Amino acid sequence: VQLQASGGGLVQPGGSLRLSCAASGFDFDRYAFGWFRQAPGKEREGVSSILRDGYTSYANSVKGRFTISRDTTNKMVYLQMNSLEPEDTAVYFCAADTWPPGSGALLLPRLFASWGRGTQVTVSS
Repeated sequence: VQLQASGGGLVQPGGSLRLSCAASGFDFDRYAFGWFRQAPGKEREGVSSILRDGYTSYANSVKGRFTISRDTTNKMVYLQMNSLEPEDTAVYFCAADTWPPGSGALLLPRLFASWGRGTQVTVSS
């Protein structure tokens, strides 16, 4: 299982970014995916997850601002982030595991076995 996150950068408050996670080396359709983030001095926290049937979940802090999606054809997972706030500053990671439909919200890091390297998102004026 290989995961590569990209798309991070520096953005002003209120701006947008789209993170991408390229997946390879496994059967994409069988996996659920999650986005997590870790700010300096803080624990890694769940941001959003998507099951293989398209069911999505979001942390309360990002509901209405972030959207997760998956592209089976290109084996990509995306996180569209709008109305970014300084509190969103963190390293963002994508993760994958074989959770079936009906698993609900997967927002705990311990629920995922496979992780990619992170991408830095900085929200600052």
